[in-house]
Amino acid sequence: MEGAAAISKAPLHTLTFSPATAANRIFAAVYACAVLALLYHHALTALHATSFLSFSLSFSFLLSDLILAFMWATNQCFRMGWVHRRVFPENLRKVVREEDFPAIDMFVCTADPFKEPPMSVVNTALSVMAYDYPADKLSVYVSDDGGSDLTLFAFMEAAKFGSHWLPFCRRNKVVERSPEVYFGSNYPQSNETKQIKEMYESMKQRVETVVDKGKVTDDYVTTEQERQTFNKWTDDFTRHDHPTVIQVLSEIGKDKDITGQSMPNLIYVSRKKSRTSPHNFKAGALNVLIRVSAVMTNAPIILTLDCDMYSNDPQTPRRVLCYFADTTINSKLGYVQFPQRYHGLNKNDIYACEFKRIVTKNTMALDGLAGPNYVGTGCFFSRRVFFGGPSSFVSPEIPELRPDRVVNKAIQAQSTLALAHHVANCKYENQTNWGSKLGFKYGTVVEDFYTGFRMQCEGWKSVFCHPTRPAFLGDVPITLNDVLNQIKRWSVGFLEVAFSKYSPVTFGVRAMGPIMGLCYAHYAFWAIWSIPLTIYAFLPQLALLKGVSIFPKVSDTWFLLHVFLFLGAYVSDCVNYILFEGTFQSWWNEQRMWMLKGVTSFLFALVEFLTKCLSIATHGFNVTSKVLDDEQSKRYDQGTFEFGVQSPMFVSLSTTAIVNLVAFFGGVIEVLKGGDFDGLFVQMFVAGFVVVNCWPIYEAMVFRTDKGRMPTKTTLISTFLAWVLYTTASHIP
Repeated sequence: MEGAAAISKAPLHTLTFSPATAANRIFAAVYACAVLALLYHHALTALHATSFLSFSLSFSFLLSDLILAFMWATNQCFRMGWVHRRVFPENLRKVVREEDFPAIDMFVCTADPFKEPPMSVVNTALSVMAYDYPADKLSVYVSDDGGSDLTLFAFMEAAKFGSHWLPFCRRNKVVERSPEVYFGSNYPQSNETKQIKEMYESMKQRVETVVDKGKVTDDYVTTEQERQTFNKWTDDFTRHDHPTVIQVLSEIGKDKDITGQSMPNLIYVSRKKSRTSPHNFKAGALNVLIRVSAVMTNAPIILTLDCDMYSNDPQTPRRVLCYFADTTINSKLGYVQFPQRYHGLNKNDIYACEFKRIVTKNTMALDGLAGPNYVGTGCFFSRRVFFGGPSSFVSPEIPELRPDRVVNKAIQAQSTLALAHHVANCKYENQTNWGSKLGFKYGTVVEDFYTGFRMQCEGWKSVFCHPTRPAFLGDVPITLNDVLNQIKRWSVGFLEVAFSKYSPVTFGVRAMGPIMGLCYAHYAFWAIWSIPLTIYAFLPQLALLKGVSIFPKVSDTWFLLHVFLFLGAYVSDCVNYILFEGTFQSWWNEQRMWMLKGVTSFLFALVEFLTKCLSIATHGFNVTSKVLDDEQSKRYDQGTFEFGVQSPMFVSLSTTAIVNLVAFFGGVIEVLKGGDFDGLFVQMFVAGFVVVNCWPIYEAMVFRTDKGRMPTKTTLISTFLAWVLYTTASHIP
């Protein structure tokens, strides 16, 4: 009661609803009527079809618009209740004493030292070790799912450097606590900064030299203890088959920084792997960290971070406590999610990698309902959330893993390390509830989406914390191929959730209500965007090449309905995007990428999922490379698309571009010959709109000479496919 009284006098957080909500609801009601009218028109046209071809065309557009209507309706659920939150960490001391702050276990995951450079992972870990928070309440667990001695060496070096870096940050009130970011900024010059920078550059050089060599040689091993550790990497040790490695690199109370203050815990974990046991990708690695951390520290709060997502605000844990310290909400509060923000985006975000719609706009809407979805990084969990719902606790198989257990043994005690190794074994989860009822959920590569969804279905609430200064900043892919493959991987994972027994449209709607369930369904069915987008990318254009009109004439009343639906969708979307601090150019690039994904990522994801269901093909998890190529970086910064690799998705993209270009000019020629402009206008507009959006593709196929141009082989294959499509269409009566 005293805590609640203190909160009422000195609020820790506030919530206000967006005034745009009412306007969006009114527009949605009007637009829904127009959508129903369009579907009625399609159905009427199909019923009165005079041939199989006309029926097929009408049915195709009816199917397309039904899918577009479904995706539009699910998207409207995100506009039902935008909210804005503020936190007041300066009021924390009035509610909870600093010595009573809860401990935090922080998980940093990496998997491949050649795609995720160890120095990048080190900077992420150092940035959170240096939080403005009691050091004796912080523990960093680094999950190395690649089992690399290169990564372990990097963190051994980081632990030594950290004893200098942490007091330097405290003493100088440094905000950018990632060393790489700090020394890349306009930092104050002094003898102290010069000295600490030299130490950092020396560490960086040692780590990168070892990575370049591909192994830790004897001249980099300084103690017998280190030598014994690296002896575990024998000839039989591979990334897919190796024993558990748990190495405590710094320990609270035992290891001190140069000022005599305790260092946080820093623990390297590489779980045991075997080719005969499933490892469940990132979800499996995170569940190992939950168990290992439960044995060693068992902090009540857990932070999950991607290896490239460094801390950009040392006050972040205090902002989180503004929610977890509020006794009026913390009994059902499962997690506090921060938005994914990125550094290094080019001026207009040509690949739409900021995901402003997903990580900010839609998330603020979910925050007004049951709370935001979990996005895989930058999220602070209550440990209790991994053990069933708020009123349905699921007990782990051994008491040492219970979230309420008090740890009373040193993390390097023999019994502690023995148990930690035991729970990190690849066979430990056999015949247990891990991955189904406990921890992060298995069954899909989008473990973040699925886990957050299941938690909210169990009754947990979440909060979106969106401070002005980004709490975390990460890297973005800078090549189109990486972007499209990333979206394809996510889309396949979403479909795995969509067609599981926990589908958002069935289980989700029952468990969370229709609005939240349909919000999750919008993401789960991402890949079906490919059906209408592919149909609209080819059918109207092929009909246009034959001079056949398939849309209402300009003089027809139904034409006005198409105009309203197109302008209404695009204008309202643009306005909402700009209201969320976007620009027109970045919005344009996002809608262009949506169209491009429709005939690439979404289409290939749908095909891959269907073939997987038929046991024809399976997919694995591929880590997106964080290694930057200088030439690619330069082209990205200039806003130039990168096509410099062979990819089947580039074939479908180029084929779409060629068909629409030929169709548009074919339509112009047809009209100039006296064709029916009134009847062909809509098809010419659709083809022209696609052509405008495909300009970077034409540029890459014809005008560019740099290494990022479209491969000649891709252009030739696409031209041949476009000719095949046209030839086939021309023979249809």
